Amino acid sequence: MKKIFFFLLLSGLFFAQKTEVIDLSKSIKDSKNRYKSFRVIDQRPNKEIGSVLFHKNQVNIVFENDPSKDISDWFYKYNTASGNDELVLLLEKIIISEDIKEKYSIAKLELRASTFKKKNDGYHFLNRIDTMTTISSRNTPYLAQSLAKKITLSLADFLKDSYSKTTWEFGISENDLASYSSILIDKLDILKSDTLKEGVYKDSYSFFTHNPEPGYTIETNSKGVATKAVNGDDKKPIRNFYAFVHNGVPFKVIPVGYVEIFRDEMGLFIDVKKEELFPEPNSTMLMVGGGIGGAIGSLVANVAIVVINTQAAKERKAMAGTEVSLDPLTGYYILPENFGKSK
Repeated sequence: MKKIFFFLLLSGLFFAQKTEVIDLSKSIKDSKNRYKSFRVIDQRPNKEIGSVLFHKNQVNIVFENDPSKDISDWFYKYNTASGNDELVLLLEKIIISEDIKEKYSIAKLELRASTFKKKNDGYHFLNRIDTMTTISSRNTPYLAQSLAKKITLSLADFLKDSYSKTTWEFGISENDLASYSSILIDKLDILKSDTLKEGVYKDSYSFFTHNPEPGYTIETNSKGVATKAVNGDDKKPIRNFYAFVHNGVPFKVIPVGYVEIFRDEMGLFIDVKKEELFPEPNSTMLMVGGGIGGAIGSLVANVAIVVINTQAAKERKAMAGTEVSLDPLTGYYILPENFGKSK
C-alpha cells in the first residue's frame, strides 16, 4: 500500500511539473554572411530560467538542450560560415519570476546578453541587450508560451541588430569578459574630458569615443536653433545624427528636436519627458519639414522643439521631466521604472 501511495505521489509531482520549450525557429539570417563561425559563452550565474503557474501546475521555461548548443544550432541553420571573424554571444542573464496576486499573476522576464567580434587580439564589443518585460495573466492566460516567445524574439532581434553594429576598437581577453562593461566604460574619453569636441556625431559609438564627423560645422537659424551640419556643399539635417556639441554644450537628438546632455558621477543623462522620446503620431511636437527648424524653432528649458503651433510649448511646460541615462556601450536610453507615469 505504501508503495502504491509513493508511486501515485511521484506521478502527481511528475504531471504537475510541465515544461515550455523555447522555440528557436525565427530567422536570424545575416544577409551579408559576415562571420566564419559563431559561439555562445554562457556566463549566467543561475542556469535555471524559471517557471510560472498554469492551472495550479508549475511550468518550467527551458531550452531544448542547453543554450550554447541550441543557439549555435539556430545560428547555423540560417547562416553559412563565411567572412573572417568569429561572432560570440555572451549570455549574462535569463531569469523568469512570477508575482502571484489573489486573482492574477504578473510574470517578469529579465534578459541580458552581449555580442563580440573575436579577433586575434581579443574580443571586440558589438552590442548589448539589457531588458526587463512584464506580462500579466489578465492579458494572456498562457504566460509560459508568451515568455518563451519573448525570449526568442528578443534574442533574434538582438542578433540581427548585432550583425551590422560598429566594432569597438578595444580588445578584451576572454578572462576579462565578465567585467567587460567597466573595462570599456573606463576607456571612454567623453566621460572624463572637460573640453568636448565641437561637431556632429553620427552614432553612439562615435559620440562616446569622442570622434565627431570631420569637417562639419553646425548651422543655426535666426532663433539660435541648430538645424544642419554643413561640410562645404554637403548639408545634413541635425536629426540625422545621434548627438552634437555646439559652443561646448553637448546635445542628444530626440524625435521632437534635441535636448542638452548632462554628466554626473554615474555617467551621462538627459532630462526629458515620455512624450518627447515617444511622441504620438498626432502630437503637436512631432518633427516636420526638414527637421528641426522645418517649422518654427523654439527653445524651451534646454530643449529645441519643432513647434507646429504655440500649444506645443505650453504642453511641454505642463509635463514633468525625468532623468534618463544614456547607455555608454549602446547609446540606448536606460528608462527608469514607471517612466512617464503619473505619480
